Amino acid sequence: MAAYLIVDVEVTNPAGYDEYRRQVPATLAKYGGRFVVRGGASETLEGDWAPKRVVVVEFPSMEALKRWYGSAEYKPLIALRQKHSTGDVITVEGA
Repeated sequence: MAAYLIVDVEVTNPAGYDEYRRQVPATLAKYGGRFVVRGGASETLEGDWAPKRVVVVEFPSMEALKRWYGSAEYKPLIALRQKHSTGDVITVEGA
């Protein structure tokens, strides 16, 4: 079953965050991840959620997603992302 990483991120340092964005795709490919949404306009139709920048990444399974997130390749990028942005990260299993 596919699994999705959903991120709502507010970039606080665009130059530093660009370095993160440049490095992430190669780490995703190794674990079968692919961007479904990467920024773009959003509109709240119900509720109070006002996301800053939404990113959705699809993986072939929750196992693959968690292996990527815990990988040696991605771990230093987490610190880089957190240094230059704030946000929320969740996982969801899907069809």
